[in-house]
Amino acid sequence: MKNLRLKAARAGMDLSQEQLADICKVSRQTISAIEKGDYNPTINLCIAICKALNKTLDELFWED
Repeated sequence: MKNLRLKAARAGMDLSQEQLADICKVSRQTISAIEKGDYNPTINLCIAICKALNKTLDELFWED
């Protein structure tokens, strides 16, 4: 399932995939794969992404 909330939050902070990846110390391809729903990140990566985007785990990763 695509993670459109992550993509929207990243865009809302005016960050590219590359910039978010650099902040989280992963590759741009990893961020892309998470947004496309092709990769389930570790909890540590989820937390790093949430901190970078000033969001909670529920806001970005909880499925409705």
